[in-house]
Amino acid sequence: MRLFLDTDILLDVLLERPGHYEASAAVLDWAEAHPGRCAVSWHGLANIHYLSRDGAWAFIAELTDFCVIPGAGTTEMKRALELGFTDLEDAMQTSTALLFGAQVIVTRNLADYRRSPIKALRPEEVPLQL
Repeated sequence: MRLFLDTDILLDVLLERPGHYEASAAVLDWAEAHPGRCAVSWHGLANIHYLSRDGAWAFIAELTDFCVIPGAGTTEMKRALELGFTDLEDAMQTSTALLFGAQVIVTRNLADYRRSPIKALRPEEVPLQL
């Protein structure tokens, strides 16, 4: 299974968000045990840095040990613009997930991905035994 992790999942763990931390941390634990099977977006990491209390340098560095960060560019941005999303950032996430070959986008915001050609699941719905 190849997973793409939406930024909200990473923020749940980094910020230890009550009610969301446990399920999101389980997905990250799975990712760490299966290096190269999860991806995050380049721009998502910049968002995490911006939104964190301390810049999240160590957290981001640790992610790079087991998560893939696909190199997106003009082709992926054009694909994002063609997806018909109302939110550009979610379209960019989806385009990056397509580049990675993700089978699932892990997010808490399923409604944001209703136009996605990749199935979106909440962290607690991901079959981590695979």
